Amino acid sequence: MLARIWSASLVGIDAVKVGVEVDVSGGLPGIVVVGLPDTAVQESRERVKAALKNSGFAFPQRKIVVNLTPADLRKEGPCFDLPIAVGILAASEQVNPEPLRDSLFLGELSLDGSLRPVAGVLPIAAAAAQLGIRALIVPEANAREAAVVEGIDVYGCRHVDEVADLLNCPDRYSPLTLDRHAELNQGRSPALDLCDVKGQAHARRALEIAAAGGHNLIFVGPPGSGKTMLARRLPGILPPLNFIEALEVTQIHSVAGLLKERGKLVGDRPYRSPHHSASGPSLVGGGTYPRPGEISLAHRGVLFLDELTEFKRDVLEFLRQPLEDGYVSISRTRQSVTFPAQFTLVASTNPCPCGYFGDPLQACTCSPRQREQYWAKLSGPLMDRIDLQVAVNRLKPEEITRQPTGESSTPVRERVMAARDRACKRFKTVANLQCNADMQSTHIRQWCALDEATRNLLEGAIRKLGLSARASDRILKVARTIADLSGEDDLKTVHVAEAIQYRTIDRMQ
Repeated sequence: MLARIWSASLVGIDAVKVGVEVDVSGGLPGIVVVGLPDTAVQESRERVKAALKNSGFAFPQRKIVVNLTPADLRKEGPCFDLPIAVGILAASEQVNPEPLRDSLFLGELSLDGSLRPVAGVLPIAAAAAQLGIRALIVPEANAREAAVVEGIDVYGCRHVDEVADLLNCPDRYSPLTLDRHAELNQGRSPALDLCDVKGQAHARRALEIAAAGGHNLIFVGPPGSGKTMLARRLPGILPPLNFIEALEVTQIHSVAGLLKERGKLVGDRPYRSPHHSASGPSLVGGGTYPRPGEISLAHRGVLFLDELTEFKRDVLEFLRQPLEDGYVSISRTRQSVTFPAQFTLVASTNPCPCGYFGDPLQACTCSPRQREQYWAKLSGPLMDRIDLQVAVNRLKPEEITRQPTGESSTPVRERVMAARDRACKRFKTVANLQCNADMQSTHIRQWCALDEATRNLLEGAIRKLGLSARASDRILKVARTIADLSGEDDLKTVHVAEAIQYRTIDRMQ
């Protein structure tokens, strides 16, 4: 007898519907799996056989052929254990085949028949709802994760015999229901507060501008000046994730298998801080079967690269295209996948190899040649894509001991959200434009018009600092954000002048 079951496979973070066809017929007993399965899928033959026997089901002593369609799509992972097991039960007439037509099954089987959770359930649930699947049957540990998707009934099961009972007696079971927005709030945790930072008014202002406009930022300063401390507090002044953004972030973390608590949306903006020894594929994603890298895991959040000049130059060059486009494309022989990568880059570095060039408290021991080689690790095109370049000086002893703490994150976040609201109203007729950093040349001409005096100021800065056209556009984007923070509709000379001040590295070179 032939049975057809629906399951799914992941290509990047996109789910593809997979048909699982099981045929039980005459011949030598055994299971054959075809349809481009990987090793984990091939091994499911033994897991399924042991799980069904140990659960009290009659395992057919006949030839069993399992076909995974489409045949040209690589199937990987243990998530096909449950659909193969259900297909065998349906083909041997041990479960009712009627509910199989519009249901989708995912799950790994233990040898005793219990169901183990699998990665990537959330994007599969989202795709299943769009494809008209009525019910999704998953391990109980994955049920809350899948249930945040509207338009599909989710059933969480602990054991394969529970799945069989659900198919034979569906009236006994009810789908899991969740308050989706309550799940989002539960996924949030307290962020680090800016009130912990003493002094550094210039750097705090740059951090606020970066949050308000989604601008990339680099801190340059000696060791102990607070660069990392400032960067870690950026997520706390960003607007909270809305439900759609939280779904995007949770899907990426689900595919990567990084959900801390299955069933909860990621409510906090991601903050990723890879070590400077990270390779290119670990940063942008990759592998034989591509998986998201650090820049995709930082989607809608912050990617912090501490000690930027310690990263290999070729690794940093991988960032250029994602910073410009907001996504990363990875091509392999068998497939090409695209991962979202809309993140705010925050970097920090010392001004020289010894770290004390320009420091009033300690003399620099580096030669001009050493400083030149040090900065040569950062290419011009990469630095052009960093909007805010900020010098951070060490605090004096009396500032450390006597200066009061600074403004807390709450009022700063309120100003940031007000500025972003102004930008959203301005962008309401433009698709895929959420903050000032995303503006293209057309938008800059429309919303960053300059009077004669301001234009002369900008031209002088371009000439003196040797700025590229891209860098001058970045200045205008930053100026637009400064104007939004001030509640101004038009760009003024003071806004552009402040934006020019955030080109520290251009002035150092």
